[in-house]
Amino acid sequence: MTDGRLDRAEEPQVIQQTRAVPELAPEAVEQWRAAGTDLLDLLTLARRTHGGLAGFRIGPHPTVLVTDPAAVQHVLGRHPDRYVKRPHRARMLVGDGVLSATGDAWKRQRRLLQSQFTGTGMRRYEQRIASAARRTAERWAGYRRTGETFDVAEEMRGFALDTVWRALTGLPLDDRTDAELRAVERVVAAMPTLPGDAADARRAVAADLALIDRVAQAAIETARTADAPEPGVLRTLLDAGDQYPEYTDTLIRDELVTLLVAGHETTASTLTWLFLLLDRFPEARTADPRALVEETLRLYPSAWILPRYAVEDDVVEGHRIAADTDVLVCPYLMQRDPELWPDPLRFDPARFAPGAARPAYVGAYVPFGLGARACLGTQFALRETTALLELLLPLGRLEFRSVPRGNAYSITVRPDGPTPAVLR
Repeated sequence: MTDGRLDRAEEPQVIQQTRAVPELAPEAVEQWRAAGTDLLDLLTLARRTHGGLAGFRIGPHPTVLVTDPAAVQHVLGRHPDRYVKRPHRARMLVGDGVLSATGDAWKRQRRLLQSQFTGTGMRRYEQRIASAARRTAERWAGYRRTGETFDVAEEMRGFALDTVWRALTGLPLDDRTDAELRAVERVVAAMPTLPGDAADARRAVAADLALIDRVAQAAIETARTADAPEPGVLRTLLDAGDQYPEYTDTLIRDELVTLLVAGHETTASTLTWLFLLLDRFPEARTADPRALVEETLRLYPSAWILPRYAVEDDVVEGHRIAADTDVLVCPYLMQRDPELWPDPLRFDPARFAPGAARPAYVGAYVPFGLGARACLGTQFALRETTALLELLLPLGRLEFRSVPRGNAYSITVRPDGPTPAVLR
């Protein structure tokens, strides 16, 4: 064995020592179908029945759920070439953006964008993040003075969209663009219930897709003008078009929409969950903002499920994974595992205080994914969330008029209902 890979001469002997992934009985899967509940219910049953590697069949290919930390590290961190992304219905929204691209195209796109969200690239966005956070804080100060009821999820959506729009275009989000970009959320929310046929699915949301295209093209044209504001990521993409012919307006549009989806849906959900958790666990209010965010991401990871596809036979933690197997890594379940996280449903930011004991496995905490395809905007998201909390938490305590009773599982996991509150 060399660097974790099986030498061909070793394979027959090793495979004889492995075992198949245990599978849920077909009757259990049929009962789940009949109940019509969320996919998470089936995954929870599979994990409870068979542990960190559990199989079942719900489509043409066998499926393996992975929640064992060492197996997660194997799949996402060590062997992304064996476990790849497949086309997903989100492609109709994000096109060939970096989220859905594969192969050499993905490598080029990732390399270009990575420089924007790490190291010196991040420094250029500090002021834009701060401006968006101040805008929200000023609005909340007004709510406190008037006693007005407002929706926390809507506020977090507005802040996250404003922040990513400033990073992309250099412009603050205006009311018209804000209203038009509701189309992005409508498409994302509709995805779980869209027809299985790609053409039918696209027709079902055609009007919203057309509106998104118009907003994106207008932003691209503004970025091209000589009197454009301080350049953002869009300017970088346009400059790439001068060197690389593949960076057409279509691909630039796809990258823009990809960054809008990935850059505001996840942040808005995280901040909304954070305030709901503080309502249940008010003693945590004094914790460091960064620890508050990281503990929220443990319970409600940005990527609650990470689908992959096995392109070759493999052995994971002594279990055979056949080529053509769908592999589902589920941070949501893994990060609530009582064997990894004591009292896992308790919101305890102290888990992320300096020097606190946490699981030894890298794969035990992956709210933004792991390995080559981990989220590009991790540092951006952590910075914007902590910057906002530093301004909002001193303003007072939220009192929720009502709280959602369920979760909605789509690209993110978010509260399934309104979040009205007043600020005391």
